[in-house]
Amino acid sequence: MAENKVRAKVLTVSDGVVAGTRQDTSGAELVRVLTEHGFDVVDKSVVADGAESVRTALLELTKNFAGLVVTTGGTGFAPRDQTPEGTLAVIEREAPGIAEAMRAVNPLGRLSRGVVGVHGRSIIVNTPGSPKGCVEQLAAVLDVLPHAIALVAETPTDH
Repeated sequence: MAENKVRAKVLTVSDGVVAGTRQDTSGAELVRVLTEHGFDVVDKSVVADGAESVRTALLELTKNFAGLVVTTGGTGFAPRDQTPEGTLAVIEREAPGIAEAMRAVNPLGRLSRGVVGVHGRSIIVNTPGSPKGCVEQLAAVLDVLPHAIALVAETPTDH
């Protein structure tokens, strides 16, 4: 049955989680929400903040992968918040409508610099590092992501 589900991976971007000084509650919440919405979460990983570490992790996560990669963390204004920069270095095409819809769910969403885009046959979605923020923003677009992933993977669709 899992072969009929859209595959997903979750990447937590956090110096604190890597150092062991913070728990990865946002990553756990994303896994929960994705699973509840029928996604098959096949990987959950953690990487330190910074554009290069995010870029490297995303290249590895999307290698030979068709599906969704959701990041949490590093989308704000702090100097080490460089998830969008690392993501922009990887994606081939942006999906600004998805990112705009995510930001629109909450006034604090306007503080998110997260981007969404396509790399190969994967869609990469940046979400904030807070458990509430990442869930809210992902929930805002979960309904369109399976269709978008099918289009990227060149799977026949009903449109």
